[in-house]
Amino acid sequence: MASPLRSIRARLTLGALIVVAIALVLGAVVAVQLVRVSLTDGVAQTLQQDLETISDRLDDGDMSIDDIDDDVLVRVQGDTDDDDDGPRDEVNDSDASALPIVPEDTTVRVQVDGDPYLAAGADSDRGALTVARSLEVVDDAVAATGVVLAVAVPLVLALVGVVLWVVASRALAPVERLRAQVDAIDATDLDRRVDAGRDDELGALARTMNRMLDRIEHSQITQRRFVSDASHEMRSPLATIRQHAELAQAHPEASSLENLSGVVLDEGARMQELVEGLLVLARLDEGRGGAMALTDLDDLALAEAQRLHGIGVGVDARGIGPGRVLGSEPLLARAVRNLVDNAARHARTLVTIRVAEREGQVVLQVEDDGTGIPPAQREHVFDRFARLDEARARDAGGSGLGLAIVREVALAHGGTVTVGDGASGGALFTLSLPGTAS
Repeated sequence: MASPLRSIRARLTLGALIVVAIALVLGAVVAVQLVRVSLTDGVAQTLQQDLETISDRLDDGDMSIDDIDDDVLVRVQGDTDDDDDGPRDEVNDSDASALPIVPEDTTVRVQVDGDPYLAAGADSDRGALTVARSLEVVDDAVAATGVVLAVAVPLVLALVGVVLWVVASRALAPVERLRAQVDAIDATDLDRRVDAGRDDELGALARTMNRMLDRIEHSQITQRRFVSDASHEMRSPLATIRQHAELAQAHPEASSLENLSGVVLDEGARMQELVEGLLVLARLDEGRGGAMALTDLDDLALAEAQRLHGIGVGVDARGIGPGRVLGSEPLLARAVRNLVDNAARHARTLVTIRVAEREGQVVLQVEDDGTGIPPAQREHVFDRFARLDEARARDAGGSGLGLAIVREVALAHGGTVTVGDGASGGALFTLSLPGTAS
């Protein structure tokens, strides 16, 4: 089982927390700045009102600078007194003497005796007027806001983390149940299936797993049957060879080297055919069909017709016309030979081979004039090591893999193979493959 810190739940929670943390920190910084700007703007507006009022009243002589409350620092610098050669410098508080001259229509942040002030300036009849108000309340409010956010952000993150963990745990609980169900299925009970009752993504995943289990179960059943049949088929020629060898050893007068070598050669050829068939099927099962190239199916069919002529089997090849497909030539040649050999074993006098192009398909037909195949057994003939009635038994040299190989070759090339009744009452095998432009 994966470490809790590396689980999907932990990664989802951590990823979401990182995003939320970044958003909250950025939001907190922006909030602090907005508070600072808002409060400073308020002080600036009040300061402008103070500046206008004080300037007007000083110019009109309605008030003296000493009458101004010390909540506001006021300094006037500029004109020279008649009785004094130096410039006049008037302040309403001793701290106001530290105020600089501020250009008109501007505000600046200044330090007066270690305290922050916002100062504004204007030109008056009495000189350069500077008015300042304390920013201590603003700084205190900004600091308090920062402290609140510094405490609130971690608390919100903790709460969000807990909520995310709980939500992720509940959302992933069906996944854990599904994992446990799949983990409980082993090779001995592949007939079990997982719960696929949900109508969501997990339900679709469960149904996909059930289909996968169906394929695995079918593959296991097929493999077991295949291994059982293969071992049985291999045992038969080996037993025949051993029996004749034991007979020749125990009773030399009852056998001869010629008879023994004939048996060994015949049974060895049968075993070789069986092993080669098994290897071909194994490659096809693994999807290793070989290199694809343009192949003339009619050339393969004509070669098989000539081969049958050479061994004395009657062949009608007049129906072979042009037919080109994209495929593996060795596999297609094997499929054609298997169909022709099957027909030759069961034909009474004649094997008919046809090749034609029909609606984008290249169709190969191989027909014999034998006893045919009953409808109930026509699908079964393509099974590996299929055993039919005596009329189509493998006593004539078949391995039981030829037609199975034909079907796998057809499937590997996107085609089909079927069996039906021929015109003369025998079996008619039809191999249909996607055609290609010549």
